[in-house]
Amino acid sequence: MNKHVKITPEIVAEHGLTAEEYERVKRALGREPNITELGIFSVMWSEHCSYKSSRVWLKKLPTKAPWVIQGPGENAGVIDIGDGLAAIFKMESHNHPSFIEPYQGAATGVGGILRDVFTMGARPIANLNALRFGSPDHPKTRHLVSGVVAGIGGYGNCVGVPTIAGECTFHASYNGNILVNAMTVGLAPTDKIFYSAAAGVGNPVVYVGSKTGRDGIHGATMASAEFSDDSEEKRPTVQVGDPFTEKLLIEACLELMASDAIVAIQDMGAAGLTSSSVEMASKGGVGIELVLDHVPQRETHMTAYEMMLSESQERMLMVLKPGSEAKAEAIFKKWDLDFAVIGRITDSGHLVLRHQGAVVADIPLGPLADDAPVYERPWEPTPPPAEVRAADMPAPASLGAALTTLLGTPDLCSKRWIWEQYDHMVMGDTVIRPGGDAALVRVHGTKKGLAVTTDCTPRYCEADPRAGGAQAVAETWRNITATGATPLAITDCMNFGNPQRPRIMGQFAACIEGMAEACRALDYPVVSGNVSLYNETNGKGVQPTPAIGGVGLLADIDKRATIDLKDDGHVLALVGETQGHLGASLYLREIAGREEGAPPSVDLTAERRNGDFVRQAILQGKIKACHDVADGGVLVAVAEMALAGKRGATLKAAPAGIPAHAYFFGEDQARYVLEIAPADLPALEASATAAGVPFAVIGESGGQALTIGSEPPISLGELRHTHESWLPSYMGAA
Repeated sequence: MNKHVKITPEIVAEHGLTAEEYERVKRALGREPNITELGIFSVMWSEHCSYKSSRVWLKKLPTKAPWVIQGPGENAGVIDIGDGLAAIFKMESHNHPSFIEPYQGAATGVGGILRDVFTMGARPIANLNALRFGSPDHPKTRHLVSGVVAGIGGYGNCVGVPTIAGECTFHASYNGNILVNAMTVGLAPTDKIFYSAAAGVGNPVVYVGSKTGRDGIHGATMASAEFSDDSEEKRPTVQVGDPFTEKLLIEACLELMASDAIVAIQDMGAAGLTSSSVEMASKGGVGIELVLDHVPQRETHMTAYEMMLSESQERMLMVLKPGSEAKAEAIFKKWDLDFAVIGRITDSGHLVLRHQGAVVADIPLGPLADDAPVYERPWEPTPPPAEVRAADMPAPASLGAALTTLLGTPDLCSKRWIWEQYDHMVMGDTVIRPGGDAALVRVHGTKKGLAVTTDCTPRYCEADPRAGGAQAVAETWRNITATGATPLAITDCMNFGNPQRPRIMGQFAACIEGMAEACRALDYPVVSGNVSLYNETNGKGVQPTPAIGGVGLLADIDKRATIDLKDDGHVLALVGETQGHLGASLYLREIAGREEGAPPSVDLTAERRNGDFVRQAILQGKIKACHDVADGGVLVAVAEMALAGKRGATLKAAPAGIPAHAYFFGEDQARYVLEIAPADLPALEASATAAGVPFAVIGESGGQALTIGSEPPISLGELRHTHESWLPSYMGAA
């Protein structure tokens, strides 16, 4: 944009600023801004960068524990995993870009989260994702699934980091606004972690990576607004990624990090050069001056506005120690990457930009970063939904038929079609592959493993946001526990609609309160995260979706548990109390055709007690297979174990007092199905009783069918066909 553009109310509105916010800009500067300065304020004060609607609530989340090295506020969170090593991880959204341009939107989401992690000094070792698509019969859904999955696979596979876990569900609330959340986990020595706070007046500011182009301009602003029918026109705000350059950038950064040249380092993510320079300087309490003529550019006649707001990919900003420039430049040139000294650290407390011999922006850093608007938006609670009584629901003609139907639904069907497009074995350290409760990746060269998972049940969050927020945290804790690992910390991706609507703001607030309660009860702090608001189209928001990414540690990967049944004649036991809760369940939605009712209650004391019991039994070698009970209830969990182990099971009839469909398909929480050798059963039952853990024998493994009580057996082959065929058939359909 021309620097002589006259600032009108229309231009202010186009930049996503309210009239009141524009008055704040003028007060901060003591004058009218020019167009470059307006652009910089607009992205730094966008919802995406400033968290102006969510910051007051995020402070309620517990972020500390003895093993937490770095909590929220940096590029990624850091936890100590012992032996001088740290796990570094974060989850981020790329929702709006992926809806507009699914391949590049998803690919650059992966690229951005990888940079957040290796910026801290970590080598990335695992990628995960959490995907939400619209109704399968919506005309755009198939195209979006195809593009997003190809984009995630294309970027992750090329950069050489395994994609080892994730989730994918479908619901009409995402028809106009899909969710694409990407997570990366990396490893670094605890004494070589890099932070973003700039320091040292006179130190050189260095730009490395790819050249700057005009792609992604206003990406952060676009991500902070609702969609409408003309959203396709926002295609120019979607960045274009190059995973091969990212791979070079990882290697070059890690090589330079092995020296002592770097004072501070920051990924150029949302808002590009603006956010990286402003955040580094403001965190360090210093000023920063940039000469934009020195920025490597791939297009001609770029303006200061374009360079500062571009979201071109694969770029980093560094502050180096004086005298180390030549050494750093040699490393980046060796990796065939751009390297340029574009500025210096000052003591002015201002962001000063020079271009073509003139000062084109001079902005105090305080108002841009720390003093950005913070809103305590009005909110209203979600009315408590009515309970759904199982006794009031008609029973299915047959439990087996209902199970077969459920296993072939979009949410519960096998996602093999997706994860087989991802290289989940590259690097050679994937120990538990996709398809289980949590994936497990070996800490290279050791016996340790990191268990990782992503989870959320949006229908629970819509029905009762507080319970849904707690359940999302508890389910990641349970999935990690089911491998034998100890859950250590979470990252989150808070995907919600328009926060200016009190009902949506109430959903956000209640989900945060539920998450905070669960994190405290489970000693499971939040160390990083992302907020994505305005996930709406034409005033219709997505289901509230606080996606949780969990990380846990297993000291000896040889003691891991997996979900596949191991042998015939073993006991199947159910840990946890079953009341047969069908409200907000998949059975209610998919079999009865009703979306209503309160979700299952979340008893965090029971979660902790039952999970600690299961983990201890796994580590003692007493558990042959373990699977947490989640969507679809006990019968779905047993069927998934049978399909994974290519081995059938015979289950007892439902106990007296609970309707059979409620017992087998109810979604009560804090439960696990265990496979146990008969010789180990008495001791396990005794220890469960001593610990106050509900424990019941429900059947045994064996055969090639699933038999429930006196019902006819269900062929595993038939179940497998139904389970495996829906997604490939859907994606292959014309």
